[in-house]
Amino acid sequence: MSLRYLALGDSYTIGEDVPAQARWPVQLVENLRKQGIAIDDPQIVAVTGWTTDELSAGMEQAALAPGYDLVTLLIGVNNQYRGRPAQEYREQFRALLLRAIALADRHPERVVVVSIPDWGVTPFGYASGRDLQQIARELDIFNAIAREEAAEVSAHFVNVTGISREHAGLVASDGLHPSGAQYALWTDAIEPVVTAALRTQSR
Repeated sequence: MSLRYLALGDSYTIGEDVPAQARWPVQLVENLRKQGIAIDDPQIVAVTGWTTDELSAGMEQAALAPGYDLVTLLIGVNNQYRGRPAQEYREQFRALLLRAIALADRHPERVVVVSIPDWGVTPFGYASGRDLQQIARELDIFNAIAREEAAEVSAHFVNVTGISREHAGLVASDGLHPSGAQYALWTDAIEPVVTAALRTQSR
């Protein structure tokens, strides 16, 4: 019986401006299959531009069936981009995280939170005219919130923000979103956490 995987997020999860096979959830599944793990193609609920509340609304419209063996959650960059407050992010992120756990049959160890990358280091960021240090500071605050909330409920947290800063040149043609090569580096960081989580499940 194949494992079921739900990926929740925004442009970074749907893979804006990269081919479908280059999306990190798709790369993750391919890597897991190479390890001999039977897992379905990811069910992706993610739209470019979504904030936390928009993801929540999108989940209401999606055909979600609880009992997922893996749920990943990466959301918040658009909250920061639009200048939304950190406390609002905390409250809405917490609600999303609790929904993710419920969809994983109330197994928090099946839920993996992925950090928000730093869009300020991209060519788009440099051309935006915005304060790049402020962008970095605000994203660090949002990521600290996500890490804290994940720890509070015993979900996993994987930091890819450092990768986005170290490999800022690996971007798609839009000059903003990661390329498939950068997503591969994300996948390398996410995969060991997911593999451990899946192998501890009793089926």
